[in-house]
Amino acid sequence: MAEGEKLIPINIEDEMKSAYIDYSMSVIVSRALPDVRDGLKPVHRRVLFGMYELGVRANSAYKKSARIVGEVLGKYHPHGDTSVYDTMVRMAQEWSLRYMLVDGQGNFGSVDGDSPAAMRYTEARMRKISEDMLADIDKETVDHALNFDDTLKEPTVLPTRIPGLLVNGASGIAVGMATNMPPHNLSEVVDGTIAYIENNDIEIDELIEHIKAPDFPTGGIIYGYDGVREALKTGRGRVVMRAKASFEEIKGREHIIVDEIPYQVNKADMIKKTADLINDKKIDGISSIRDESDRNGMRIVYTLKRDAIPNIVLNTLYKYTALQSSFSVNNIALVNGRPEMLNVKDMIHHFVEHRHEVVTRRTKYELRKAEERAHIVEGLIIASDNIDEVIRLIRASANADEARAALIKAFELSEIQAKAIVEMRLRQLTGLEQDKLRAEYDDLMKTIEDLKDILARKERRMEIIKDELLVVKDKYGDERRSRIEYAGGDLSIEDMIPDEKVVITISHAGYIKRTSLTEYKKQNRGGVGQKASTTRNEDFLEHLFVGTNHQYMLFFTQKGKCFWMRVYEIPEGSRTSKGRAIQNLINIEQDDKVKAFICTQDLKDEEYINNHYVIMATKKGQVKKTSLEQYSRPRSNGINAITIKDGDELLEAKLTTGESQVMLALKSGKAIRFEEAKTRPMGRGAAGVRGITLASDKDEVIGMIAVDDMESNILVVSENGYGKRSSLEDYRITNRGGKGVKTISVTEKTGNLVAIKNVTDSDDLMIINRSGIAIRLAIESLRVMGRATQGVRLINLKGNDTIAAVAKVMHDEDDVEETELDENSEADTTSNEGQNEDGTTLDNDTDEQQQ
Repeated sequence: MAEGEKLIPINIEDEMKSAYIDYSMSVIVSRALPDVRDGLKPVHRRVLFGMYELGVRANSAYKKSARIVGEVLGKYHPHGDTSVYDTMVRMAQEWSLRYMLVDGQGNFGSVDGDSPAAMRYTEARMRKISEDMLADIDKETVDHALNFDDTLKEPTVLPTRIPGLLVNGASGIAVGMATNMPPHNLSEVVDGTIAYIENNDIEIDELIEHIKAPDFPTGGIIYGYDGVREALKTGRGRVVMRAKASFEEIKGREHIIVDEIPYQVNKADMIKKTADLINDKKIDGISSIRDESDRNGMRIVYTLKRDAIPNIVLNTLYKYTALQSSFSVNNIALVNGRPEMLNVKDMIHHFVEHRHEVVTRRTKYELRKAEERAHIVEGLIIASDNIDEVIRLIRASANADEARAALIKAFELSEIQAKAIVEMRLRQLTGLEQDKLRAEYDDLMKTIEDLKDILARKERRMEIIKDELLVVKDKYGDERRSRIEYAGGDLSIEDMIPDEKVVITISHAGYIKRTSLTEYKKQNRGGVGQKASTTRNEDFLEHLFVGTNHQYMLFFTQKGKCFWMRVYEIPEGSRTSKGRAIQNLINIEQDDKVKAFICTQDLKDEEYINNHYVIMATKKGQVKKTSLEQYSRPRSNGINAITIKDGDELLEAKLTTGESQVMLALKSGKAIRFEEAKTRPMGRGAAGVRGITLASDKDEVIGMIAVDDMESNILVVSENGYGKRSSLEDYRITNRGGKGVKTISVTEKTGNLVAIKNVTDSDDLMIINRSGIAIRLAIESLRVMGRATQGVRLINLKGNDTIAAVAKVMHDEDDVEETELDENSEADTTSNEGQNEDGTTLDNDTDEQQQ
């Protein structure tokens, strides 16, 4: 250790604490957070002041960026040149700042994230708006502090006439805190500030009438207003931004055209990520993306596939890409050197206070200068009135100091006045110049009086602030760029899925898919049908029903469990595709099988779930009724819906209102009809009560319907393609638990009963057989027959083929044979026999003769 040195032991914990606090305070105060008064961080302020000092004004020639950066680095900002140049570049980018502060010449980067040219190639100068941020800085309006090496002074804040923090926003990450302030429209901010000056107690809701929302340099749409209001009122909030898009048809193809994107989104990155999502099949409906942006503006073109619906594709893009992004507002700025969270009124208040101080200090400075000048002019007037004596005294003096002393003594002048007289030019002795002196003196006295009045009355100072703000608005104010969509809100998946009718089919092996109803055509009775599905040899379609995309699906399994899903979550497939295994979609046990489905509306609607019931039937004739409310809290692993006894399994589940009549049909051709009220509501764990008595052990229930419409007919279909419809009145109401009455004459020709439906003339029937052939026919083509007849042939079956599934759909009067269903057709949202008035239920059917 060198002589004279000594070691001082320090606790490392204390040293780390103090060093880190010093560092964090330095970052907070001197780097990352803007000042609430001028809205600038130190580096921005130093760049503007450095340009001002260099004389690189808006009306002067451009100067090399490297020259400006060198000036700022050498005098005020002892950090890397990159930080200074990057700051200056950002202040010259129209997509970064709402009101640019630097006028750049050369390559200053692009919205695609291209980096600017090196500073030796680019040039810059101030913009007029920047000059207004520095206006009056020479009039002692703001405090100056020593720079890093104590050789020069720099302003601690700019005397800005522009409410910089509100109009350009700011973002920065300090230590333990961050700021993220959005830009706003200058015209709106000026109007809001003036409203605040006129009424300091103005409510934020009234301010919001002027300052409606952020206004981003890249335009776009502000989607939804709740986050904006929250941000303006509290200083924190989430503003959702969307790209501005339109639809165009070019050469017969639909295109989405985007000409404005959200703030701070990199256009090139966004297009690349969108292309990746399309390649990964995450986004459907887009065949290509082109960036046609040029000097005239932005234009991104999404070419759609022929069958794509533009609105749906656009909503999908909003959901999965940066075409919709959010700006998290966090208004933290330095107030008297301390970081504070500020709402819009706080920011305006601090700006007005700052302007008030600037105007006061400027007025004091101008008053002092006017009084000093008046004092000198007063002396000059005395001299010109006594010019001969003045000349005599000066000529008689040996030097200037003696002359000053003589004048002070002779005319009782001050040192300053005497010095001005001695330095007076001979031309000021002319009569014209003497008149000018008197006129100047009169003007100065009026100015002094006016300045004193300004200092005496606060309302005068506030009027000046208002007038200067109106001048600023007149010079730089412009229209909003970001449009506000007040009705917008969080994008839900439903927004992207059209609520169209779909056919849902499930095969014997458990493959499920949904297909648009319009893919199926209608044929006359007795046709051969058309290919409906491609299945494996040993597989066949077992369930078919019709619903809408937004409905909720309840799946009931033969073991009595219930699972929950949305219809749109079922994978979409074409009419001929196989579909996806149910096991992959719900957590069903290996040896269990889905047997029944119910489609309901919103399960969060208390009135709806408390006024609806689920009625279930098992193969052995048990029935059970449970309130829908019991199924409104689904679990991913399913819930128990009914306790199934040994040798039995769940067959059907229907949604009812509690007022229906229930019909059960047996394989042997018997059916029973009883009031739903005869079965009281039970808990999910109950096993139910007897619904029908089976004639033999081999007999079993093949279907259940719940009838609301007493005018409807009962349709039965046998496994060999025979069917008929009978009047509901043919089936008398009995008590539940009876043996039932004959519903069809079962013979070897007809085969066993496989389906029972309740139908009207406005329904169509869809039948699919095990080989995958589908036929659609109008119910009105079937005449009403007696209850005990064997019916007519509905579908021609080949070989040993049998019917697998039967469902009903509603048809349009305009439909004709072999035409596609119109997209807006009134296809039934359900195929449940006991559907409610709101059409909320679905049906499926199974062929239990599959062994």
